[in-house]
Amino acid sequence: MTAIVLSPAQRKDHRSEAHHLDPVVMVGGDGLTPAVEREIDHALNAHGLIKVRVFSDDRAARAAMLIELADKLGAAPIQHIGKLLVLWRPIPPKEKVEREDRQPGPRTVKVVSFSKSGNHRATVKKIKVFGNERVTAGGQVKRVKRRLVSPKKKATD
Repeated sequence: MTAIVLSPAQRKDHRSEAHHLDPVVMVGGDGLTPAVEREIDHALNAHGLIKVRVFSDDRAARAAMLIELADKLGAAPIQHIGKLLVLWRPIPPKEKVEREDRQPGPRTVKVVSFSKSGNHRATVKKIKVFGNERVTAGGQVKRVKRRLVSPKKKATD
């Protein structure tokens, strides 16, 4: 893959977004191993914009590492400041898996009932409501009634 080329304005925007980030991946004395590259690739897929800390004193080696990572991973080199490298790659869209057997699960609902005198605290109850139930305005749980179907429609089906 080749590195993504960004305009100076786009790089500036990404630099400002990366300012508050902490380094996600640390590159040790062994340098760029396949395991480190794989971790950086996973971090780019998850976050899009990441910082990488390189524990090396050679500035030229760090600059070469930034260019090499950008080329191998198809990312854009954003910034090289000190021992930090900033890389960006757009996050790939996640595939949504449609399942036929999914039903809405139970959910927890808070029911608040206020005191009649107004001098006491309101009581809060947590109720588990299933997919075929609803909570009324009075705080009661009611089940959904079957939809009425006409006798003529039943006969044609």
